Amino acid sequence: MADLTTAGSYFQTVDNSGTGIAASKLGFNKKSDDGQGIAGKTTVITVGVGGGAISQAQLDGIIEGLQSGASLVNSNAKSDAFTVVGVAGSSAGAAFAPGVSTSAILAIQGTGTPNTADAGEYFAAATVAITATFPGISG
Repeated sequence: MADLTTAGSYFQTVDNSGTGIAASKLGFNKKSDDGQGIAGKTTVITVGVGGGAISQAQLDGIIEGLQSGASLVNSNAKSDAFTVVGVAGSSAGAAFAPGVSTSAILAIQGTGTPNTADAGEYFAAATVAITATFPGISG
């Protein structure tokens, strides 16, 4: 069997019953293109309120704005709506601290693209920046 401990060889080496998988089949057991394997797409965004600390009410308002797609900037247009699936503080591993954190990282899912051009689109004074986008299932 091939050496499976080398860098870049991160494959499942046994099946669900505990039977070893032949080294020649390991290449089939990995994701080799962009995406995350579920429908829609996942976008990681950073949100803020103009540089100041974000209160819990402001974060809740931003989340509600993202989920409803209601535009606060242009009442004639409706922004894309998203499902918020994760919230974190502004640094790796940090929790969001209301009234202390000046930004929050959100993982959102949907088929559209969040509006980053118009401050206040989702909530008063809210700013949005896209950090990463993971496409969904293709073709």
